[in-house]
Amino acid sequence: MTVQTAIATATRTRGATRTGGPETDGPKIIEHVMGWVLVAVVAMLVTRLGLL
Repeated sequence: MTVQTAIATATRTRGATRTGGPETDGPKIIEHVMGWVLVAVVAMLVTRLGLL
C-alpha cells in the first residue's frame, strides 16, 4: 500500500465513520422526558441526602 492509497482510503472512510453521537432521526419526546426524569431523580437524591 502506498501513501497515496492510504490517504485516499482514510479520506473515504472518514465521512462514513460514526462516533456514537446522538441520532438525528429518533423520537425527541422520549429523550426530553428521560432528561426530566433524570433531573427529578437527582433532585430527590440531593434532598434525601441533605446536600442542599
